[in-house]
Amino acid sequence: MTTDPRIQASFDRQSMMATLGARLVETGEGSATIAAPILPGAMQQQGFGHAGLTFSIGDSAAGYAALTLIPVTQEIVTAEIKINLLAPAKGDRLIARGRVIKPGRRLIVVSSDVYAQTDGVERHIACLMGTMMPVDL
Repeated sequence: MTTDPRIQASFDRQSMMATLGARLVETGEGSATIAAPILPGAMQQQGFGHAGLTFSIGDSAAGYAALTLIPVTQEIVTAEIKINLLAPAKGDRLIARGRVIKPGRRLIVVSSDVYAQTDGVERHIACLMGTMMPVDL
């Protein structure tokens, strides 16, 4: 598993990801994977992982997938993103796999799939689709 040092440094500056216990697992050209445990502080009232956790790591995975394709003088911000929740986030941890659908100079179309994992078995719980925007540093 490899991670670009520039991408890792950007990820490390996200206090939200640290709060959630998330880590950047892997990046590739146009792709990124983030994993996070389902901590007691990130659960909803029925004991499942909160949709906010699912959305947060899905959005970040898609954003970091986009960041892998832009110049080092730029960063990424989310212009818009939507989520479809497919199943409850029941498991030990969540894994978000982001990818670029269509790169562009001003807008980058991205998607992310989020899985709940228990004992190594993954269950697809959400899909996100959105648009990222490069910004100058």
